[in-house]
Amino acid sequence: MKNNLTLLVAVVLILNSCKSNGDTNAVEEQVPKTPVEVVTIGSGNVQNELSFFGNTSYLQRNVVTASLASFITKVNVKLGDKVNKGQLLYVLETKESRALGKNIAKIDSSLTNFGIIKVIASSSGIISTLDKQQPGDYVLEGTQLCTITESKDLVFQINVPYEYAQFAKIGQSCTITLPDDKSYSAVFTKTLVGMNVNAQTLTMLAKTKQDLVLPENMIVKVFVNQKVSAGSQILPRTSVLSDEMMKEFWIMKLINDTTAVKTLVKIGNKNSENVEIISPIFGSNERIISAGNYGLSDTALVKISLKK
Repeated sequence: MKNNLTLLVAVVLILNSCKSNGDTNAVEEQVPKTPVEVVTIGSGNVQNELSFFGNTSYLQRNVVTASLASFITKVNVKLGDKVNKGQLLYVLETKESRALGKNIAKIDSSLTNFGIIKVIASSSGIISTLDKQQPGDYVLEGTQLCTITESKDLVFQINVPYEYAQFAKIGQSCTITLPDDKSYSAVFTKTLVGMNVNAQTLTMLAKTKQDLVLPENMIVKVFVNQKVSAGSQILPRTSVLSDEMMKEFWIMKLINDTTAVKTLVKIGNKNSENVEIISPIFGSNERIISAGNYGLSDTALVKISLKK
């Protein structure tokens, strides 16, 4: 009888122990773990591309004027026409010539073209303004007839924040991208005196190697590459998190298979894909979260779903 009672107590204790272990495992399984993807530190260089805005402008304009008070008898150009140096633009006739008429040539053949003024282009370029385009108009001496904008003097006025002025020095190359996505290589040629008071930007001039013919005041994008350091630590951009002011940067590093800790980092150049990590120095086998890290707290429980 005593032996049976002892056996019964032992069975009860064993059953309670199994139930307790089962409950503990159930609790452990209920702890949420965030699925994440991880990478290891890479080596290479990151080319940081700065972008600015600018607009087209023509530096040289030649104003064509009437040399004498006269009537416009012929207009040989239209707005936007390309003209060459020496090309005939207008034919004018003085009021004296008009008063005498063609009969003057019958009296004296040397006066055939008396009072006829031919206005020619003093330079090659584009007719950017056409102030007088109607034959028969009477103009006074010095009246502006049209403006020739020299196409070879097309420049791009670029607004560069002062803190990036070191990357837009005279002689530095850049890439100009037009609204139609066509891109051209250019070089910074000059810095204008003065700054934009509100935006605190410098105005730099850049010029392409090609003689482009573009509308004035067209807004363009300008891309400048910073210097790169070879053999730097690099991580995917998704691995690096920051605060709202982008003054503090960190990554989530695994210390074991299920725990990730927040690690502050100092970053260098970055582009759309990668970020250069200046410090600290990571080991080649250290695992860093590349996906699923957003919103994780320090010492977070995670579950590796994929290792890149």
